[in-house]
This record gives sequence, C-alpha cells and structure tokens, in this order.
Amino acid sequence: MPAHILHHVRIKDGIVSKDGVAVTDKVMALPEDLYRELGCNYLKFFKMDPLCKWAWLATEILVSGNGQVLYHGLDNNRVALVLQTTNGCLEVDKKYQETLATIPSPALFVYTLPNIMLGEICIRHGFKGEQACLVNEAFDSEELTTWVADLLERRGMDACLFGRVDATRNATDITLFWADSSTPGTPLSAPALQQVHEG
Repeated sequence: MPAHILHHVRIKDGIVSKDGVAVTDKVMALPEDLYRELGCNYLKFFKMDPLCKWAWLATEILVSGNGQVLYHGLDNNRVALVLQTTNGCLEVDKKYQETLATIPSPALFVYTLPNIMLGEICIRHGFKGEQACLVNEAFDSEELTTWVADLLERRGMDACLFGRVDATRNATDITLFWADSSTPGTPLSAPALQQVHEG
C-alpha cells in the first residue's frame, strides 16, 4: 500500500495545533511553557537546547492522543525519522563558540549538531529505524515526500515521523507528520504536505 499521512502537528510563533485543531488556546512563546501545559514529566528535557525541546514537544503531541500512542504494536526497528531544519543548532553553536575562549562546555557541545534532535526523540520513544537530518533553506515538501515514500515503500520501514523543525530566539516554525503504509489516511504527496505547512 502507498504511504499515507495519519496525523500532523503545526507549531508556528507559539500557536500549537494537531490535525488542524488547537492543542491549547494559549500562545506558547517558550518550550518550557508548552512542556508544563502538556503536563510532561521528563527531567532530561531541561538539559536540551531549544531546537531539541521544540522537536521533542511536537513529537509528544503528534504520537499521543486518546490515551494511546501511534506506534503501539509497531516494531520500533521499523519506525523511521526524517527531519529538515534551516537554522539547526545555530543558537547553541554561538554559545559554544564563546566558551572556547576559556573552557569548552561539554553540555553545549553535545547540542552543536542539528541531528541531536532525532537522537532525543529516539531515546524518548525507542525508535531505531532509518534516520536523516536535512538542512534546507525552507520547507521542502518534494524532498520529504521522496524520502518518506522510499522508506515506507521500498526500504522496509513501517512508519515514519517526518517534517521540519526550526527554532531560533525570535521564531518557531514546526511542521511534523506521521505516515505509514498500512493505515488509510491522506495519501502522501508534496501538495498535501505543503497545504499543512502553509495552513
């Protein structure tokens, strides 16, 4: 069966929605605000950089709902992740660069690669499938469609969490999707992804 989109999460400038429905009526300017609003309990969250925090929170919203998790019953070895970003961990890179004048900070160093957000998500949920972190100037629905279709239709993956996570001091722009090839939903296509992103 071709890949289908089952759910999506959109976070832009503090407005948070899942499948087009507001998750909260509050504007979430900081990831810590959303963490508390969702009632999360994951102490490692507070050690993460802003990019990881937003990616982690968007994933929590995406995979949870109605007392269930989307990947319940799936083989975690066959759950893939594909995430795009533009600025990546630039904010942490700047802070880490400042520490090089004295003693480099190991706590910051671990967050100087944008793919660490995939690692934090995988640690939390136990995903062990194929992973890719892509750096793009903007949301690229064509590239995402190509990657996800290949993973689900030809590479043996059962499900894929994918999209774009970009978080800077001044703006947050996140579009995440969950797709699989065994459950009916919205057919995976670049226009369908673009429509959600532009929402």
